[in-house]
Amino acid sequence: MSAAPCARALIADDEDAMRAQLRSRLREAWPELDIVAEAANGIEAVALAGQHQPDIVFLDIRMPGLSGIEAARMLFNRCHLVFVTAYDQYAIEAFEQGALDYLLKPASAERLKTTCARLQSLIGKAPANIERQLSALLLGQPGAGAKREYLRWIQAVVGNSLRMISTREVLFFRADEKYTRVQTEQSEVLIRKTLKELADELDPDEFWRIHRSTLVRVDAIAEVTRDLRGRQMVSIRNFGEQLEVSRGHAHLFQQM
Repeated sequence: MSAAPCARALIADDEDAMRAQLRSRLREAWPELDIVAEAANGIEAVALAGQHQPDIVFLDIRMPGLSGIEAARMLFNRCHLVFVTAYDQYAIEAFEQGALDYLLKPASAERLKTTCARLQSLIGKAPANIERQLSALLLGQPGAGAKREYLRWIQAVVGNSLRMISTREVLFFRADEKYTRVQTEQSEVLIRKTLKELADELDPDEFWRIHRSTLVRVDAIAEVTRDLRGRQMVSIRNFGEQLEVSRGHAHLFQQM
């Protein structure tokens, strides 16, 4: 990569491992980039941006305190913004055509190099007007004709590493006290996101809530039977466990 203008950046993500991964890849893609601060939530991101005056802020969308979208509104016209998130967005194409960019986790090294090259050409120039793009990005409030976008990646901390699990790999989610169990064919992990949050963020055509404590991927269902007590039980493809369907969700399988 050719010599790049000196620039300052801030990283905002509520996952320590994800911040570390992005920091490492940015150092490879743009060694001259000065990462002046890191924030664990949207409130910190805004405060640290005011303190350090970065040229670029890399923002996750789902963060406590303030979301990345809310933080971006407060940083409007002050710096170049790059969203780094596990969520697909219908506005990706618009971002790629403009001054901003949008990366899906986990961002590949090559994709990040492309982002850095675009940002290098913008250093020293005023940030683009992003009001329209931000309005389109508001989760749960798509613009006219916009398609609702759903969670596509699950972030799970395993030991000292961060695993990115595609929702297409998930067989089911089950509430487990303060955690949620994420079950794939190969393994299970626990995440801190509640089942209610997941139900709001997942595509309802792909995941059905069959019990107050269970969300199941529809195309992972092999069959539904009744046990000796008359309860509907869901069998999962290539998996030995059966999942109970509660009375309140029995209408999902009306033919039984």
